[in-house]
Amino acid sequence: MSFITIKNIWQEYGDHVVLERINLQVQAGEFCSMVGASGCGKSTFLRLLLGQERATRGEILLDGVPLNAEPDRSRGVVFQRYSVFPHLNVLDNVAVGFELPASPLFGRLFGQRKRAARERAAGMLEKVGLSHVLSHYPAQLSGGMQQRLAIAQAFVMQPRVLLLDEPFGALDPGIRKDMHALLLQLWGETKMTVFMVTHDLPEGFNLGTRLLVFDKLRHDPQAPNAYGAGITYDIPLNETRLSEMLAARADHHLHSLRS
Repeated sequence: MSFITIKNIWQEYGDHVVLERINLQVQAGEFCSMVGASGCGKSTFLRLLLGQERATRGEILLDGVPLNAEPDRSRGVVFQRYSVFPHLNVLDNVAVGFELPASPLFGRLFGQRKRAARERAAGMLEKVGLSHVLSHYPAQLSGGMQQRLAIAQAFVMQPRVLLLDEPFGALDPGIRKDMHALLLQLWGETKMTVFMVTHDLPEGFNLGTRLLVFDKLRHDPQAPNAYGAGITYDIPLNETRLSEMLAARADHHLHSLRS
């Protein structure tokens, strides 16, 4: 059984059809890059996966169970504009990801539990290259550093599905290359299934194990909103990378069982 099953999804706003006839099966650990012209429903599709919107028709299943109607810890998201807390320093921006699930009533931990959360947050920030700015606030960081912080926030929540909406679109080419390497490293260390919207076709090809192309198959010049976009191409990419990653995870699991 597929990890994510999408059955005949339609999304309409009144008489404006944005998506139509979306059918998809995604295995755990896949990295799906999504490309297509502006306005063809890619970000709408992400919002459906996140639970910010409910489909007009059809259903989305996660492990055979209908997706929760509200965002939850099973899904993390990183937007193009840095989704960080401006009033918290770098360390607390990430530590709160450990604190909120452990203390939903107060949103904070105390004593030894708080110290443990901050140590784990510091470990993640070291992975993303921000260990030297733990006491800085987001406004003091460059764009690339803010996006590293947003990615660290998403990964510490350990979601099963990571949703990326143009996460590197505002970054310079050199910084984007570094961010690509960081994202692939973290993806390779986790079991996350990734959906990434991008307008950069080479980025989609280079990062994904699968490329989903969104476009409209039907057009009516007299009624431009009458038909929605669908997935017109579903192209497998970098299957070797995915196989190697899954094999490495299996070896690690066997090693853990033996030790």
